Amino acid sequence: TRLLIAKARREQRFRPRAARIDATVIEADVKYPTDAGLAAHGVRALARAGKKLAAKVGEPMTAVRDRSRSMGRRLRAISRTIRRRSGEAKAEVLELTEQTGALLQRSVKEAKRMAAKARAKARGRGAKAKQIKQRVKGEKISDRLVSLADPDARPIRKGKLGKPNEFGYVAQLCEVPPNTERGARGFSLPAATAQGNPGENTLLAQTASELQRLGLCPREVALDGGFQTGPTAETLKSLGPERTFVAGRQQPGSRRTQRRLRYRTGAEGRISHLKRGYGLSRSRLKGDQGQRIWTGWATLTYNLDTYTRLA
Repeated sequence: TRLLIAKARREQRFRPRAARIDATVIEADVKYPTDAGLAAHGVRALARAGKKLAAKVGEPMTAVRDRSRSMGRRLRAISRTIRRRSGEAKAEVLELTEQTGALLQRSVKEAKRMAAKARAKARGRGAKAKQIKQRVKGEKISDRLVSLADPDARPIRKGKLGKPNEFGYVAQLCEVPPNTERGARGFSLPAATAQGNPGENTLLAQTASELQRLGLCPREVALDGGFQTGPTAETLKSLGPERTFVAGRQQPGSRRTQRRLRYRTGAEGRISHLKRGYGLSRSRLKGDQGQRIWTGWATLTYNLDTYTRLA
């Protein structure tokens, strides 16, 4: 992406006049997580790993017991209990969830007695068993695990009515078009990203560093309302923009303010375009590194299309 932007500036005389920045959720390729469901996944995974390792060392008696059927009975009981929708049902569900955690804990103890490979798998499952205990006790869970297949994914709340909870990663995208006219299309910089649910200003430092690295100094920068005015101005000081527009922080009314607001709103349209047309809605690669690779290829594909339009 960086080489392509440099090539466009050199050969096509591309001059980015403005930048618009907004963050979005890159969903992990996981199903909706529940404590009991993750415990069942952990039991099955430990049993499979234990069976394979026991066959290699020639000691089948040391294998991890497969508790899938016991776990399945608890899951079906939870499904039946939830349908009752009463106060007693909630207590029963918590009790059944605690039982699934106990089954997972037994499998973890057995796996810890096996060789290094199974113990490495057991560490992640042990964290899930501990998380279930915290959930039953009503304790606050920080750094919540939502998938054993993708342990880096985290729950993210963005306040959307249709999707109050999303599971994956947050990526901040910055587009640098040559103007602020309606329908302006520019290049998308490599996304700034971090594990968990970082704030807009937390990721802005990465985005500003990327602009500096590419030698881009846009005259106007338009940002989402989630940015804080003071920290934003401090972070962007090195770029020296003439005007910085944060949605919802300026008094509406003037034509110039309305134009900048329309331009900033285009960032959400571009994100939607990347998700619908370039596969940015969901990362099919596991882990934080996989998500970075997936996001990088999506933005590069979009930038190649943009380059052909400028040619």
